[in-house]
Amino acid sequence: MVSMTPIVIDGKQFTAITVALPKTNFMAVTSEKGYIMCGALDVALLNEKLKERGIIAGRAVGVRTIEQLLEAPLESVTYEAEALGIKVGTIGKDALLKMV
Repeated sequence: MVSMTPIVIDGKQFTAITVALPKTNFMAVTSEKGYIMCGALDVALLNEKLKERGIIAGRAVGVRTIEQLLEAPLESVTYEAEALGIKVGTIGKDALLKMV
């Protein structure tokens, strides 16, 4: 099952996406500029092989719900996210607010 849900953080709108997979869930919350995602995100791939795309993204591990993803500290971020002031340890919802 796939669900897409609008969410609002400090008056800004984002889209939460959850894909229920066997024995796990894939989760992301996106803005027009970037996104945060569960542990399935390969930040090294984005930074190295896809660097020219300038992807703004962050990864949180150990999360099982969108709510946890929003409250979790990011374990890794892309170079482009760092350029916006999003650092490792930034809470998910705070990172999203820097992506608007």
